Amino acid sequence: MGKRAAILAGLFVAAIAVAVGLYLFQPWRIFTSSTVTEDIPSAAPLPVPSQEPTAEPSAPAAYATPDAPATPAPPAAPRELATGQLISHEHASSGTVRILELADGSRILRLEGLDTSDGPDLKVWLSDAPVIEGLAGWHVFDDGAYLDLGALKANKGDQNYEIPAAAVLGDYTSVSIWCARFAVSFAAAELKT
Repeated sequence: MGKRAAILAGLFVAAIAVAVGLYLFQPWRIFTSSTVTEDIPSAAPLPVPSQEPTAEPSAPAAYATPDAPATPAPPAAPRELATGQLISHEHASSGTVRILELADGSRILRLEGLDTSDGPDLKVWLSDAPVIEGLAGWHVFDDGAYLDLGALKANKGDQNYEIPAAAVLGDYTSVSIWCARFAVSFAAAELKT
């Protein structure tokens, strides 16, 4: 009976270890992939006073009718504040990072042409950490200041992440696709203005 109990206990412990390992590592994500293709958001067009003639063309501007219909102006193109190229860390990755200011003054971080591995608990971070190639760069992004912009929407494609209005962009010099579960960078980009 003692030998059989030891075998059952060993199998029970092994089953628990496998379950915990599956939960933590999620090995099936090696074979999964998702793609998001988001356009660059545009702000609402601003109304521009109409250039239609008034009933009295010779009237001075002071007497112009304020009730003239307004036509929307096309939205201003986003202004690029910073850009960078992703380098691989824990997983082979590529793509472009852009920080854009939209016509309404809001800012977004945009990942374009992203291609990385799927993984558990991936985040998009703005960071003050230097981008270091190779193994030495895998763990530096949680050492200093960082701003979590949210969960990575997909491991491929073009995607936008809103940057809070109160964020001071000058405090951040890099972007990391961060695996919070294992505290490791999948990819990173140095931001250049």
